Amino acid sequence: MGAAMNPPSMSEAKPAAGRRRGRIQLLLIVLGVVGPMVLATGMYKLQFWVPEGRSYHGELIGNGQTRADLGVAADEERWQMLVTAPGDCAADCQQLVYLARQIQIGLGRDAGRASHALAAAQPLGADYEARLARDYPQLQRYPLDTAGLRKTAGDASAPQLWIIDPHGNLVLRYGPDVNGKDLLNDLRHLLKLSNIG
Repeated sequence: MGAAMNPPSMSEAKPAAGRRRGRIQLLLIVLGVVGPMVLATGMYKLQFWVPEGRSYHGELIGNGQTRADLGVAADEERWQMLVTAPGDCAADCQQLVYLARQIQIGLGRDAGRASHALAAAQPLGADYEARLARDYPQLQRYPLDTAGLRKTAGDASAPQLWIIDPHGNLVLRYGPDVNGKDLLNDLRHLLKLSNIG
């Protein structure tokens, strides 16, 4: 009769169980590190479980477009509220310029981190020019290339207000009917989150 098989002793069974437990722990650690990255990539690529709510009020511009793409040649190293006037700077355009100035004042101690500007495609009327010189001494002024604005903004017939970061990237866009309180809240939130400008 052949030699009887000896069952594994208790001392041999313990290392095998320890190795199995170690492998399970390693697998859990790897899943804990890699799993969230795979889940986030899947959520982004397949657009599932993406929250519908948002905390900003303007139209988010997240495609890498810059102030130069708007048709504005400027070099500002602060956050900027830029009003673009593709046509005559009429009442709605003038309201946006006024609002940008009021928002900057409303920033309080952070007012120095932002500026307000007007980019106009056409010369302004003499009365409005005099008013800007008198009432808006810090307003930066730029010429506007409407061809660049049309490429960037699509329908570029109405004046718009843009929030631009210190690197010149377009962040948010607002139409002439923007609520000033919403705009102020958006800019305050951006300044709070930002380490630049």
